[in-house]
Amino acid sequence: MMQVRRLDHFGVDVADLERATRFYTEILGMTIEMRLPDQVLLRYGDGNCALFLKPDRQPGGRDQIEHPLGKSHHAFEVDYAELEQARAIFAARGIPFHPAIDWGDHDCLYFLDPDENLLELVAYRAARGARA
Repeated sequence: MMQVRRLDHFGVDVADLERATRFYTEILGMTIEMRLPDQVLLRYGDGNCALFLKPDRQPGGRDQIEHPLGKSHHAFEVDYAELEQARAIFAARGIPFHPAIDWGDHDCLYFLDPDENLLELVAYRAARGARA
């Protein structure tokens, strides 16, 4: 049996590479590590995200945001203040999102990128402290 150590990177198919790159850098604060003609590797915290150009990709569908639980997605941990800021940023920029869900020790906020990939922000409450 193999044992996975950690998530090295995840990939997202996008119809417009430049638009997606702007979203992931300007909204989510990722930085560009490498740019190729059909993909961009981004860095965040201790992880990476690869955007893959798929010009004929169909959007994921806004119905994902109405019932986000149980759907394939990528979740990013942020601090609680950033989760609060995200609501205002998403509303101001017209980014579709689901109201935050309270899970007791943390809240999660589901949202869509420009290609309607389902993403999530996770914020643990201060009482829990920093995660290891």
